[in-house]
Amino acid sequence: MFLDVSTEIVPRTPPPRLPVEATRLALPAPLGRGPSFARGLWRIAAADVSSGNRVQLLRDGSATFAAMLELIDGARESVSLEGYIFRGDDVGQRFAAALRAAAARGVVVRLLVDWVGRMGTPRSFFDQISAGGVNVRIFNPPSLTTRWLGLVPRDHRKLLVVDATAGVTGGIGIGNEWRTGVLKRRRSPWRDTAVRIDGPAAHDMRQAFDHMWQRALGRDRRGKHRYLRRKAHGSHLDPSTDAPALVGIIEGEPGRFRVARALQLQAVSAERSIWIASAYFVPSYSEIESLNGAARDGVDVRILVPSRYDHPWIRLLTQRFYRRLLMNGVRIWEWKGEMMHAKTAVTDGRWIRVGSTDFNPLGLAVNFELDAVIEDPTVGAEAEAMFEADLGQSREIRAGEYRGDDDS
Repeated sequence: MFLDVSTEIVPRTPPPRLPVEATRLALPAPLGRGPSFARGLWRIAAADVSSGNRVQLLRDGSATFAAMLELIDGARESVSLEGYIFRGDDVGQRFAAALRAAAARGVVVRLLVDWVGRMGTPRSFFDQISAGGVNVRIFNPPSLTTRWLGLVPRDHRKLLVVDATAGVTGGIGIGNEWRTGVLKRRRSPWRDTAVRIDGPAAHDMRQAFDHMWQRALGRDRRGKHRYLRRKAHGSHLDPSTDAPALVGIIEGEPGRFRVARALQLQAVSAERSIWIASAYFVPSYSEIESLNGAARDGVDVRILVPSRYDHPWIRLLTQRFYRRLLMNGVRIWEWKGEMMHAKTAVTDGRWIRVGSTDFNPLGLAVNFELDAVIEDPTVGAEAEAMFEADLGQSREIRAGEYRGDDDS
C-alpha cells in the first residue's frame, strides 16, 4: 500500500493566544485593601482583630506616663498592669501611689512584674504596694524545679488595661530613663513609642494580660488544653467597610515566631514603604532576605536603630548586618540621642505595629511579648510623620562605612 501524497495536509490550528493580562496569576489583595489584613493576622500570628477602635500614638515616657496615670486614676472596676521593668525611682513611686489609691477605691488591681526586669528594685518596694491592696506577682523567679531553672523565658511585655475598655502598650517601662535618661553627661530621655487604644481591642488586651497572670500563678502549663480549638475572632473584618481602626493584638510566645511572620507578611504586601524602628536589631537571615527582597523590588525600606546602647555589645552584633542590608537598597539610620528604645513599624502608611518585640532571637523566639498591629491610614500618616521626625535627629549610615562584615 502506497501513501497518497496528493492528500492535502491541513495544518493544526494553534489555540488562540490570550492577552498577557489574562495569563497573570491573580494575587490576593495586599493587607489593608481587603479582609486579608484581619485574616492574615489570625492565620500567621493567632491575633484576634477588632474594629471601631480609637488609637492615639504616644511619644516618649512623659506623655505615656501621663496617659497611663490618667487611666489608673479614672478606673472604676479593674486595673491590670504588666511590665518588664518597674523601678523604685520617682516614676515608680508615682505609679505605686496610683495603684494603691485605685485599690483603696475598691478597684481590683493586679501588678505583674518580671523577676529579671525588676532587678535593682528591692522586694520591699513591691511589698509596700501589696500592703496597699494591690495583688502583686513576680513572673518566673529562678527555681531548681522549673524549666531552664527559671532563667528563660522572660515576660518582656509592657501593658496597662483599665476596665477592659482602654489600654496602653509599647516599649516603655516604668522608670526614670524614659523621663530624664540615665547618663551623667549629655543626658536625654530615652526615645520610645507607645499607643493608647480605646475600644473593643482593650478586651483582647485584657485577655492577653489574663493569659500571663495564669502563667505567673502556675496554672498555665503545656498540656491538653493547648490543643483545644480556638475560634478565629474578627478574621472576617474588612477595612474598606468596617469602622477604623482595625487592631490586632499579637501575643508573642516562646517558639512561635509570630512577629517574625508578621514582618514577612509586611514584606510580601508592601507596595510603597516599610519603616522599622528597633532598639536591639539582630535579625535572622530569613528576616534580612525579606527586607532585602522588598528593597530590591522597589519598596522604600528604612531601619532606625540606636547609636548608643544600654548594652554596648549589642551594637557590634547589629553592625554585622549593615552592609548586607545597605548593598540591597535598605537604608539605615542611627539615633543621635541617648537611647532609641522604640519597637515600631509602619508599612505603606496604613499598617502600624507598636509593641515590645525587638527583631532579635530573644524577642522573636524566646520571651513573652505583646504587640498591637493597627490598620488605619490616619494613624499611619501620624506614624510616618513621627518616624521622619526621628530621622531628622539621626545619622544615615552609608554602605562604604562597613566593608568587613560577613557577606555569607
